[in-house]
Amino acid sequence: MSHDQHTHHDGEQDVVESIVPLMPIVLPVGGAILIFLLAFIAVFMA
Repeated sequence: MSHDQHTHHDGEQDVVESIVPLMPIVLPVGGAILIFLLAFIAVFMA
């Protein structure tokens, strides 16, 4: 138990860590698409 295991290797990058810098762009675009689709469904159903 005295030896610490390192889960992060030098050559590998986590998928989540690669997506995090894009969040300020991805979240508003995704939200706008979701709102547009919900509004389209509401108008189409009415």
